[in-house]
Amino acid sequence: MGLGTIVGLYFYVKPDLPSVETLRDVRLQTPMQVYTKDGKLISQFGEQRRIPVTYEELPQYLIDAVLSTEDARFYDHFGVDPIGVLRALSVVLSTGEMREGASTITMQVARNFFLTRDKVLIRKIKEAFIALHIEQLLSKEEILTLYMNKPGLGHRSFGVAAAAEVYYGRTLDELTLAELATIAGLFQAPSALNPISNPERAKQRRRIVLRRMLDTGAITQEEYETAYNAPVTASYHVAEIEVSAPYLAEMVRQEMVNRYGEEVAYNSGFKVYTTVTAEQQEAAERALRENLHDYDERHGYRGAVMKLWGYSPAEVQSLKVGGAIDQATLATIQAHQGQPWDTQSIRDHLQRQPRFGRLIAAVVLAVHEQSADVMLRSGEKVTLPWEALDWARPFLDHDRQGRPPQRANEVLAAGEQIWVRDVEGELRLAQLPGPSSAVVGLNPTDGAVQTIVGGYSFNVSQYNRAMQAKRQVGSTIKPFIYASALDNGFTLSTLVNDAPITQWNPGAYSAWRPRNSPEVYDGPLRLREAIARSKNVVSVRLIRSLGVDTVADYLLRFGFSENDITRSEALSLGSASFTPMEMARAFSVFANGGFLVDPYFIEYIEDNEGNEVYRAEPVYACLECEAIQKRVAEGQVTEEELTEEQQQAYATPLAPRVISQQIAFLISDALRSSIWGGGSWAHDTGWNGTAWRAQALRKRYMSGKTGTTNDVKDAWFAGMMRGSTTVFWVGYDNLENRLGRVTLNSNLGRERQAIVGSDAGGTTALPAWVRYMRDVLPNFDTSPYPLPEGITSARIDQETGQLSQRTDYSSMFEYFIQGTEPTEFTEDEQQAPLIFEDVNDPLFKQ
Repeated sequence: MGLGTIVGLYFYVKPDLPSVETLRDVRLQTPMQVYTKDGKLISQFGEQRRIPVTYEELPQYLIDAVLSTEDARFYDHFGVDPIGVLRALSVVLSTGEMREGASTITMQVARNFFLTRDKVLIRKIKEAFIALHIEQLLSKEEILTLYMNKPGLGHRSFGVAAAAEVYYGRTLDELTLAELATIAGLFQAPSALNPISNPERAKQRRRIVLRRMLDTGAITQEEYETAYNAPVTASYHVAEIEVSAPYLAEMVRQEMVNRYGEEVAYNSGFKVYTTVTAEQQEAAERALRENLHDYDERHGYRGAVMKLWGYSPAEVQSLKVGGAIDQATLATIQAHQGQPWDTQSIRDHLQRQPRFGRLIAAVVLAVHEQSADVMLRSGEKVTLPWEALDWARPFLDHDRQGRPPQRANEVLAAGEQIWVRDVEGELRLAQLPGPSSAVVGLNPTDGAVQTIVGGYSFNVSQYNRAMQAKRQVGSTIKPFIYASALDNGFTLSTLVNDAPITQWNPGAYSAWRPRNSPEVYDGPLRLREAIARSKNVVSVRLIRSLGVDTVADYLLRFGFSENDITRSEALSLGSASFTPMEMARAFSVFANGGFLVDPYFIEYIEDNEGNEVYRAEPVYACLECEAIQKRVAEGQVTEEELTEEQQQAYATPLAPRVISQQIAFLISDALRSSIWGGGSWAHDTGWNGTAWRAQALRKRYMSGKTGTTNDVKDAWFAGMMRGSTTVFWVGYDNLENRLGRVTLNSNLGRERQAIVGSDAGGTTALPAWVRYMRDVLPNFDTSPYPLPEGITSARIDQETGQLSQRTDYSSMFEYFIQGTEPTEFTEDEQQAPLIFEDVNDPLFKQ
């Protein structure tokens, strides 16, 4: 009868039994991980934290612990344990309740993969039959491995390896016997026996596990006693992020979801390797943040985050009505009735504060003559010296700062919550910067993103300014206008009149007066000097000569969108709005010899078994490849005649050429003058370019262009060399705010405050690029740009731009496209043209 019953039950449930063949090719849900190019973890995405391990990677102590408590006869039964079944049946008969499930590890695997946890008889029957099938299909080791990797063990950890990371921050092979026993105890009830949520119950369960291990001979008496008395050391550990790049991680997440869908992207165990390196990404983030802090400190201190004690009853009442303080903080304020808080209350408050960048939350405990005692989030008490506070003159508005403080109590008061930051090992008073910033670095050869930061802190704002913020570009538009001029008959020695312009607009009954910044006019200037010194009126005269449509159409070559280009003379002053990424791509055309590359940030993707499922296929800016492909196309050589190296170059996919190599070279070389200037300082003819601060890097073959918009709302710097194009932008998210100007803080002097006056691209964005390059310069090619065919040089007179036979300070060598060099020599008595103010004056002299 019993045998007949079993057979009958089998045929009854057979239609509902799943195919266990799927267990041979099981795909456990594993989170997506994002890495730098050099293998450092950036981020992890997915609902379940799981780290699949093989049987060989399971510690023997863990195996013994699980078997001792979950299924001591695992290696003896055939999937269903008859002894366990009889024991469970006797409990049912004696109590009338199903208190024991008699489930073996194999049956639990069947339930975990194919069934629900409902305590009903039919589920148990199905579980038993599936277990029998599993035992026929898989080895005991394979079954145990599935069991160890599948179940949820609390705090979003799935599988024993993830539990080790979550609870102890270490791998399985690094855990002690006590810690392994704790994890083994979680299989019964992860929520109730959690060592973080319920440490005492977890300890009791651990002792049961250890006792059973001792009874089965898996551990010695000494090992048992040591582990039995060990303290509970579990605490919550997030994934060990090695490199901070949250904006890049979010870009990857969006791309992967678009490519595979959420379910597959998050749970398939993809490993995504980006194009950035840890060193360059960290250097860029550090440079961006330090630059914003430098700006913020120049402009003054805006005060503490909040006051924690010292309130009157009326002030407390207004806090309750205003809702400006969270309920926990308000409750503590009321409990202390205006008196200083105790240490634990301060620590609890600081632990609740958000994390922004490298800022550290602190509370002022006491203020002395020229120092202050503060408590940090960690509970540590430190003293801020005067050198950490003396910068904090009051912020009045964007253009004005208050009187520099003389005593610490002019800056801080006991009970204030403030921010501090670590500067070269010393803590310093800080504040969350007012403006925002972004940086994009590209490899101009193939468009690979070398670094990208979309703001000061992802916790402050997830808005990725590097990719999404279209901001007016100001004078960084000028290299593209000058490239158009060089492509239409102008040369770097062409003289253009740097003189004021006034144009009456009868419709508006007003005059348009574009101005230089600073408002200095020098008369006729060579184009090289005009672009290096960023002369606004020269750009206006160029666009008038060329025509607005000619220049606008030329800008489209650099990948800019038609919708973002204003077809008016204001285009010459940078009225167009582009993102930092678009600017980096466009400037890369000059850096790579005239090709428009496509930016990309994912190098390759691996599945959970390490198989490569995607690799980027960029197009390249390759002069040698272009030359070889041209020779084959013109019939100068056949493919068969190419060497192996030449064949690789011939097969290289080329980016489209958008300007000639000659034009790219001339603009890149002209922008070197933005850094190094020209003339002779010894003979009072020397001049600086707007990017002269980059001279600190002492590299001759760097190029760059600063940019500042009207009312100083945006500051830019684009820096180039053969191996990198990097663009920094600084500005307020709120377009009503401007970057402003600063006066000298007498507490600091010129030694500690190098920048005074109006903010601009050269003072507000360029210093970030210099700081970044100091850290990463050895990674890049800073050799001279190759001299293209069709480029020649001639000695010219620096004042007139004509040929010169002099070899003194008054002359220099200039580059020209062959056939455009001057044909006349300057005469000693020749004078420079007059400065004209009328808009109909002769604008140019060649």
